[in-house]
Amino acid sequence: MCWTPHATVATLVERDGRFLMVEEHADNLRVFNQPAGHVEEDETLLAAARRETLEETGWHVRPEYLVGMYTYKAPSNGVTYYRFCFAASALEREQDYPLDEDIIAAHWLTHDELVQRADQLRSPLVLRCIDDYLAGRRYPLDFVTEYSALRSDPTTP
Repeated sequence: MCWTPHATVATLVERDGRFLMVEEHADNLRVFNQPAGHVEEDETLLAAARRETLEETGWHVRPEYLVGMYTYKAPSNGVTYYRFCFAASALEREQDYPLDEDIIAAHWLTHDELVQRADQLRSPLVLRCIDDYLAGRRYPLDFVTEYSALRSDPTTP
């Protein structure tokens, strides 16, 4: 059997002390998570963060910092996820944007509201990423080097 890690991105978007979160169906439960998802083949991490945020919330965002890189082995399926969490600014919301089918709604929630929903979070990484962000963890985007032979400029997102 071949072990396959899963690369994912998550986007923290804060506005007026509230974080953009998605309420979604996962493993037959209603859970809360940052806009997040798998990186697709030939997609950069930053492009994946922008795409996932748009698909799950209808918001266009501009990633500004890397908050951290996290490893999580999900007890529900035994899969190991490598999560790259980015902090981003909200730019514009597309009205009536068709959200991914597992998304129930997008919400703006405070840290305290998320702590109160701790048992409804998709994973412990949801609060961990926010706590790290609130503690000031912010790395410049050039901390992440993405190079592809398919692109002539390795710095182009």
